[in-house]
Amino acid sequence: MTAIHRTRGSALAAVYLVLALAGLVGTWWFNIAFVAAGGTDYLGGWFANAASSSAAVDIIVMAVAACLVIVVEGRRLGFRPVVLVLLVVLSFAVAVSFTFPLFLALRERRLRRP
Repeated sequence: MTAIHRTRGSALAAVYLVLALAGLVGTWWFNIAFVAAGGTDYLGGWFANAASSSAAVDIIVMAVAACLVIVVEGRRLGFRPVVLVLLVVLSFAVAVSFTFPLFLALRERRLRRP
Protein backbone atom coordinates (compact mmCIF):
# COMPACT_ATOMS: atom_id res chain seq x y z
CA MET A 1 0.00 0.00 0.00
CA THR A 2 1.38 3.40 -0.93
CA ALA A 3 1.84 6.28 1.46
CA ILE A 4 -0.87 8.21 -0.39
CA HIS A 5 -3.41 5.44 0.24
CA ARG A 6 -2.48 5.31 3.93
CA THR A 7 -2.79 9.10 4.21
CA ARG A 8 -6.21 9.10 2.52
CA GLY A 9 -7.32 6.27 4.79
CA SER A 10 -6.10 8.14 7.86
CA ALA A 11 -7.89 11.29 6.74
CA LEU A 12 -11.10 9.37 6.13
CA ALA A 13 -10.84 7.67 9.52
CA ALA A 14 -10.36 11.11 11.09
CA VAL A 15 -13.48 12.42 9.34
CA TYR A 16 -15.45 9.43 10.64
CA LEU A 17 -14.17 10.08 14.16
CA VAL A 18 -15.21 13.75 13.95
CA LEU A 19 -18.67 12.62 12.82
CA ALA A 20 -18.83 10.14 15.72
CA LEU A 21 -17.95 12.90 18.16
CA ALA A 22 -20.58 15.20 16.59
CA GLY A 23 -23.15 12.40 16.89
CA LEU A 24 -22.25 11.81 20.53
CA VAL A 25 -22.25 15.46 21.57
CA GLY A 26 -25.23 16.45 19.43
CA THR A 27 -27.53 13.71 20.66
CA TRP A 28 -26.54 13.85 24.29
CA TRP A 29 -26.75 17.64 24.42
CA PHE A 30 -30.46 17.32 23.69
CA ASN A 31 -30.93 14.20 25.81
CA ILE A 32 -29.53 16.03 28.83
CA ALA A 33 -31.64 19.11 28.02
CA PHE A 34 -34.74 16.88 27.85
CA VAL A 35 -34.07 15.38 31.28
CA ALA A 36 -33.09 18.77 32.76
CA ALA A 37 -36.41 20.22 31.58
CA GLY A 38 -38.24 17.50 33.50
CA GLY A 39 -38.91 15.25 30.54
CA THR A 40 -39.96 11.75 31.53
CA ASP A 41 -41.48 10.14 28.42
CA TYR A 42 -38.47 10.04 26.10
CA LEU A 43 -39.83 7.45 23.66
CA GLY A 44 -43.24 9.12 23.75
CA GLY A 45 -41.53 12.25 22.48
CA TRP A 46 -40.26 10.30 19.49
CA PHE A 47 -43.86 9.64 18.45
CA ALA A 48 -45.48 12.86 19.69
CA ASN A 49 -46.64 13.92 16.22
CA ALA A 50 -46.40 12.91 12.57
CA ALA A 51 -43.10 14.74 11.98
CA SER A 52 -41.31 13.26 14.99
CA SER A 53 -42.80 9.82 14.20
CA SER A 54 -41.39 10.03 10.67
CA ALA A 55 -37.96 10.94 12.03
CA ALA A 56 -38.17 8.18 14.65
CA VAL A 57 -39.01 5.48 12.11
CA ASP A 58 -36.23 6.80 9.87
CA ILE A 59 -33.67 6.53 12.68
CA ILE A 60 -34.92 3.13 13.90
CA VAL A 61 -34.72 1.57 10.44
CA MET A 62 -31.32 3.18 9.85
CA ALA A 63 -30.07 1.90 13.22
CA VAL A 64 -31.13 -1.67 12.46
CA ALA A 65 -29.49 -1.51 9.01
CA ALA A 66 -26.32 0.00 10.51
CA CYS A 67 -26.17 -2.75 13.14
CA LEU A 68 -26.46 -5.39 10.43
CA VAL A 69 -23.58 -3.76 8.54
CA ILE A 70 -21.53 -3.54 11.73
CA VAL A 71 -21.99 -7.24 12.48
CA VAL A 72 -21.61 -8.60 8.95
CA GLU A 73 -18.71 -6.38 7.90
CA GLY A 74 -17.09 -6.58 11.31
CA ARG A 75 -17.10 -10.39 11.22
CA ARG A 76 -15.75 -10.34 7.66
CA LEU A 77 -12.86 -8.15 8.78
CA GLY A 78 -12.14 -10.22 11.88
CA PHE A 79 -13.34 -7.86 14.60
CA ARG A 80 -13.67 -9.51 17.99
CA PRO A 81 -17.30 -10.43 18.78
CA VAL A 82 -17.25 -8.39 22.01
CA VAL A 83 -16.44 -5.25 20.00
CA LEU A 84 -19.33 -5.90 17.62
CA VAL A 85 -21.76 -6.55 20.48
CA LEU A 86 -20.59 -3.39 22.23
CA LEU A 87 -21.11 -1.30 19.08
CA VAL A 88 -24.63 -2.71 18.57
CA VAL A 89 -25.60 -2.11 22.21
CA LEU A 90 -24.15 1.42 22.13
CA SER A 91 -26.13 2.12 18.95
CA PHE A 92 -29.32 1.93 20.98
CA ALA A 93 -28.01 3.02 24.40
CA VAL A 94 -26.04 6.05 23.20
CA ALA A 95 -26.76 6.87 19.55
CA VAL A 96 -26.30 5.24 16.17
CA SER A 97 -24.99 8.60 14.95
CA PHE A 98 -22.06 7.96 17.31
CA THR A 99 -21.45 4.24 16.85
CA PHE A 100 -21.82 3.89 13.08
CA PRO A 101 -19.16 6.50 12.20
CA LEU A 102 -17.01 5.04 14.98
CA PHE A 103 -17.34 1.62 13.35
CA LEU A 104 -16.48 3.14 9.96
CA ALA A 105 -13.33 4.68 11.44
CA LEU A 106 -12.33 1.34 12.99
CA ARG A 107 -13.10 -0.38 9.68
CA GLU A 108 -11.01 2.13 7.74
CA ARG A 109 -8.07 1.58 10.07
CA ARG A 110 -8.44 -2.20 9.72
CA LEU A 111 -8.54 -1.96 5.92
CA ARG A 112 -5.48 0.31 5.83
CA ARG A 113 -3.40 -1.83 8.17
CA PRO A 114 -0.23 -3.09 6.44
